[in-house]
Amino acid sequence: MQSELKSKRLILIQSDVSHASDLFSFWTDPEVSKFMNMESLSTQDEVIDMIEFTNQLAALNQSIRYTVFLKESNQIIGSCGFNYIDFGNERAEIGYDLGKEYWGKGFAFEAVSALMNYWFHELGLNRLEARVVPENLRSIRLLNNLGFHFEGILRQSEKSNGGFIDVMVYSRLKTDR
Repeated sequence: MQSELKSKRLILIQSDVSHASDLFSFWTDPEVSKFMNMESLSTQDEVIDMIEFTNQLAALNQSIRYTVFLKESNQIIGSCGFNYIDFGNERAEIGYDLGKEYWGKGFAFEAVSALMNYWFHELGLNRLEARVVPENLRSIRLLNNLGFHFEGILRQSEKSNGGFIDVMVYSRLKTDR
């Protein structure tokens, strides 16, 4: 997998422990982490562990997480990546998060577009998926704006805060326009 992707305003670099302090501020913010598909993190060591774990999966071509930088200032604004990769079936699940001060500025659209371009055009693979809780209206709007199709709801498919939650599945195919 490519360790760096670029777009007009962003550089996506494979996450590294040197990014931990910036990612810590986002991943521990309750508004940002509310819809993330992971246990709540509370220490920088947990963030480092998460980055090291995702990099182990990246070494196996099973996942890759990118830290999102603004080109202009080299400021870290969030992360995104392929949470799960299945090369045999040419599909992957994507995920993304931004610090709340960067919401509503088109950065998530641009970051996910870079992932899509890499997956479909550089790698030539077939399908991207995203899983979203029904309350995450910003993410649903983003996926709709990027041409993802709603496929259905996986009822009580994930555990969160001690209970089961529904998850909406969206997909985009290489052939979708």
